[in-house]
Amino acid sequence: MAFTTERAVQEAYWKEHSQGTVEAMMLDSQARVLDKMERPEILGMLPVLSGKDIVELGAGIGRFTGSFAALAKSILAVDFMESAIQKNQEVHGHFPNASFRTADVTQLELPECQTDLVFSNWLLMYLDDDEVRSLSERCLRWLRPGGHLFFRESCFHQSGDQKRKSNPTHYRDPSFYNQIFAELRVAEADGSFSELQLVDCKCVDTYVTYKKNQNQVCWLWQKVQADGPGGVSAQRFLDSQQYTNRGILRYERVFGPGFVSTGGLDTTREFVATLGLQPGQKVLDVGCGIGGGDFYMADEFDVDVYGIDLSVNMVTLALQSAIGRKCSVSFEVADCTQKAYPEATFDVIYSRDTLLHIHDKAALFRRFHHWLKPGGRLLISDYCKGPHAASPDFCAYVQQRGYDLHTVTAYGQMLETAGFTRVAAEDRTQQFMAVLETELARFAQAKDDFVADFSQEDYDYIVAGWEAKLARCAQGEQKWGLFTAQKAA
Repeated sequence: MAFTTERAVQEAYWKEHSQGTVEAMMLDSQARVLDKMERPEILGMLPVLSGKDIVELGAGIGRFTGSFAALAKSILAVDFMESAIQKNQEVHGHFPNASFRTADVTQLELPECQTDLVFSNWLLMYLDDDEVRSLSERCLRWLRPGGHLFFRESCFHQSGDQKRKSNPTHYRDPSFYNQIFAELRVAEADGSFSELQLVDCKCVDTYVTYKKNQNQVCWLWQKVQADGPGGVSAQRFLDSQQYTNRGILRYERVFGPGFVSTGGLDTTREFVATLGLQPGQKVLDVGCGIGGGDFYMADEFDVDVYGIDLSVNMVTLALQSAIGRKCSVSFEVADCTQKAYPEATFDVIYSRDTLLHIHDKAALFRRFHHWLKPGGRLLISDYCKGPHAASPDFCAYVQQRGYDLHTVTAYGQMLETAGFTRVAAEDRTQQFMAVLETELARFAQAKDDFVADFSQEDYDYIVAGWEAKLARCAQGEQKWGLFTAQKAA
């Protein structure tokens, strides 16, 4: 009964909004401007389409169908509204590699392992939770090994301004989709198992630019063989170990709302003040965490901030914090060692206590240099090590966390080798220790509230961690460095 009711409501809704126009399909008076900007952005996220077999779910009147048909080996456009499919076929039926089907995706069955890309744009938010779970598994089965799944959804709240008599859309938290698709695993005919690996998850920048909202989110996944025993990606390790949602929220209570790096807003104000930010500049925040620094820069200096982080949990919490804000901040789950930006994209690259996770810093610094505009500036704070031989305890700590630490001097030299000028490598360990002590004192005052929200064990864990950092710094083994540099004009 629930299934029948849900589909009947959605059918009535789309009968009302299927007038065969872009405005009707996007439910927005600015649809033509948005469509012109977002279509190339979304197509640019996709893998190579040439020679591929594509299934487009919820294809509607065909905003993307023609682009697929122009490149792919085959394109099957599916929609449950017959009038929309008829319009799509009228416009794109001349492509010999295109076929069209009126079908409800909740009932759709396709051959297994015969598709290279399953694509949908605003579809899952019109399915209930069980329907999403069912479709996700079928999509994984339809894909060939190495194939991709792309979907884009409105999260948290409505974006379009078109009036509606009713609105049965499910505006979910992105964490719902992250969990459903990350936990998928299906058995293949040869006895192996397949799963989806996250390739990209990001805000649709067009909506950040034109509407100052971050609720349009898209995902790209790839079908891979499931990890064997003990096999886990760096991303899944971070999200399941150091940066679980609970772990992140514990850190936030110490650092302050929106922050998970040393000193929170105070050090952010101090460091950002040295950058000379100007309205309209583009800032890349590498390891953006839950977005506090990004919101600060955008609000205070009217800059466009692009925050990337390897942790899905971090970015999801950042997106939650963006609700109701009107600022030009975009978030993306991305590996900075794999991400590609055109040369001279950013005015500033900023990173706080993140690059300790990166083992080939020299290569990363060359990428930073390439991404910066001439005259662009770089600011990094990061954990470092002392100049003397490390103790077994410190080595075990570094190994357990998977850190790659260098002396402050060596860190600065790597920046110079990467081509940066005006490199300043400062040992800020004394400031680090003072901040840690301040945070511990403030944390002790808030103990009762913290324990009520978390636990005594969580409180003891945080205190022990801060005291251990203070001890390592006092012994000269752990250092904290602040690094600034510039790309020659």
